[in-house]
Amino acid sequence: MAATGTKAAAAKTSKSAATAKPAGAKSAGKAKPAGFSREQDLDAYREMLLIRRFEEKAGQMYGMGLIGGFCHLYIGQEAVVVGMQMASRAGDQMITGYRDHGHMLATGMSANGIMAELTGRRGGYSRGKGGSMHMFSAEKHFYGGHGIVGAQVSLGTGLAFANRYRGNDNVSLTYFGDGAANQGQVYESFNMAALWKLPVIYVIENNRYAMGTAVTRASAQTDFSKRGLSFNIPGEQVDGMDIREVYAAAQRAMEWCRSGKGPYILEMQTYRYRGHSMSDPAKYRTKDEVQKMRTEHDPIEQVRERLLKDWKVAEDELKKIDASVRDIVAESAEFATNDPEPDPSELWTDILK
Repeated sequence: MAATGTKAAAAKTSKSAATAKPAGAKSAGKAKPAGFSREQDLDAYREMLLIRRFEEKAGQMYGMGLIGGFCHLYIGQEAVVVGMQMASRAGDQMITGYRDHGHMLATGMSANGIMAELTGRRGGYSRGKGGSMHMFSAEKHFYGGHGIVGAQVSLGTGLAFANRYRGNDNVSLTYFGDGAANQGQVYESFNMAALWKLPVIYVIENNRYAMGTAVTRASAQTDFSKRGLSFNIPGEQVDGMDIREVYAAAQRAMEWCRSGKGPYILEMQTYRYRGHSMSDPAKYRTKDEVQKMRTEHDPIEQVRERLLKDWKVAEDELKKIDASVRDIVAESAEFATNDPEPDPSELWTDILK
């Protein structure tokens, strides 16, 4: 639940969270990653911008009453999943919690199908029955989308066990947040993964506030990269607002897992600009803090500046990318608004007896 109290208390909490882990902190003991090529920066820009515009449209449609239930936006955290996905291989699996639209888009799932599921239409990935938190795509190796805090960690560990059992070279990318990091099943999963040397990367998306409480108030150990030490699982902190840092860390973790050494933890120090969900006014932090992050650490703007200054990409070319992304999002909104609702008989499908 969102923290409550006076404005002074909220400001104090916000300050403690903001200073606990400075944005832009580099991975301890790691060399600065090599810069992206022009093509990598363009790809990263396009993919992150698609997530940003999609989430903005989803927020707008939620406000219009076209999307019901819960809706957790990924705005501000785009570099984490895009950077990880850029370093992955075909066959690697992904599983996450309920802030999941960006993860789906990063795997290549259709914007039309995602948005249609948000509006409860038959063209959605779960045929309109799952909504924001419950979408899956076996084709893209995306296994949810889970509404229970921390539940995906044990499932992601199971995916890694399947990889080990089958003797393939795939890695399970298991995402969860700073709030879920305190769940008991997380540590049971750590223990099993370490014992059996399972190929799983635990990606802790530390956006500093969980559901609305600063990590400094809710976690005794705020360095989440150390959470696996008692299980001999290595970990590192990563600037999750810099896609180059994410990509480089992902490559190191992938190499560790694929070489049979077992699990790896990546704490992505990131930041969400919106509240925990669309119903959260986020009064536990100041507007100045959010604006400072947007101005100084925005993951998309960092890439945009490199494209303009380092690669001499014309402003018009970036405008064309933005226009093409907006077209994709607009089409998804149109599809999700006009696609028929599921037939009532759909209620009786996908039921285990």
